[in-house]
Amino acid sequence: MTGPPAIPDYLALDDDALLAQCEVTNARGSGPGGQHRNKNETGVRIRHLPTGCIGQAFERRHRAQNFANAVSRLRREIALNVRRPVDFERFEVPPALAAILPGAPSRLGPNNDRYWAGVQCLLDLFAALDGSVADASAALGLSTGALSRVLVRDDAVMAAANRIRGERGLAPLRR
Repeated sequence: MTGPPAIPDYLALDDDALLAQCEVTNARGSGPGGQHRNKNETGVRIRHLPTGCIGQAFERRHRAQNFANAVSRLRREIALNVRRPVDFERFEVPPALAAILPGAPSRLGPNNDRYWAGVQCLLDLFAALDGSVADASAALGLSTGALSRVLVRDDAVMAAANRIRGERGLAPLRR
């Protein structure tokens, strides 16, 4: 008997390989105008076909800037919404996850694109342990308070963690 198919590590792909799996569309942004705004299709929407995740950006006047922002937002959406199985028999804290945890030599934050790979690993573990802060903190060698601070530091990460907890009938995390 075989298990469920493995989900690829989309965040490990470079931008070109990730974009090869995407549908990219240009669009004109909506909202208030202004000089030189919304006159050209500088907005970018990127849809990752295997996952359905979307990254989009319309706020800049230049398509290249919007494109870069949309790719970054796509990576964020994949991290927050695509769960992968965790092999507990061979579990070691992945380097991407270690980089966002307390005690990391140069701890990454939400403005760093590599942060989202760590968040995905954390949410994968959190989901595999049914949203238990105690079990996840034990697996990571952290106190429950330290892990809770990581989970609630960013609004989007907290919302994803609370979605996982809500699906299992647990109370949401709070700041």
